[in-house]
Amino acid sequence: MDAVRVALLREVLAGTEWVQSTRRFAGTLRGAVTPHGGGLLLVGSAGYEPWHLAAHLDDEAAWSGLPELSPTLVRHRVPGGAPAHLAVGLGRLAAAGRGETLLVVTPEQPGAGLLERVHDARRNGATVLALDGGDRDLHTLAHDALAASPAPPDGTDAASAGLDLDTVQHLVSAAAGENSLPAPRGGYQRGGGGAVSRSVRRASRSRKRRCPRGAGRLFSPAAALTRCWTVSRSRPADAASVPSGGAGDAASASCARVCRSRSPPS
Repeated sequence: MDAVRVALLREVLAGTEWVQSTRRFAGTLRGAVTPHGGGLLLVGSAGYEPWHLAAHLDDEAAWSGLPELSPTLVRHRVPGGAPAHLAVGLGRLAAAGRGETLLVVTPEQPGAGLLERVHDARRNGATVLALDGGDRDLHTLAHDALAASPAPPDGTDAASAGLDLDTVQHLVSAAAGENSLPAPRGGYQRGGGGAVSRSVRRASRSRKRRCPRGAGRLFSPAAALTRCWTVSRSRPADAASVPSGGAGDAASASCARVCRSRSPPS
């Protein structure tokens, strides 16, 4: 999801808690890693590996000039022959301590084993953040947490079902790389596909290098609020977190181009 789509998604979500909540959480994340020059560890559950967020944070680190946002992906299972940056196992959490930040990302229950490791990391001085589905035990351990909406029942309109974890990750990673507070919201002007505010056009101009293609494409709010199916289908077939189809292709096409080559081998 490029900068233009993120800006337009924020327009769709204006008046809800999501824009402020994701920016607040992103500010906590950035504030935790910046003073220490990095030390960001990113881990999921046994059944969910947050490689997608790892790729976006890595890109945000490069685009924003904040290398400390680039995370180390900690994996529950490391396949033989994996490159060094994809061969960091759970043992790394035992060494986590003061000056490091542990970001736990999972839509499911983290499991007792991971919770124990997170508890040890916090006791050793690490800052613990959680981006999840609202697990009470994980939130108790976290210094700050943000819960995505639960998965909607089949047949629910995506635009009215809240935000899933994939969409929340897009908003958080984009906000973490922002160099300043968003410009004040301006008046609306008609054009192209509908009402687009001046703040969105400013975001498009100021971050044009981040979205060289697709800036004039029509934006579908419903598609933007569904899972990033195109990106997910680029994951290896045996990954437990891969969904099996959906309607979010239009909103996530540019995200797929960014992430297609970033998925680690399973």
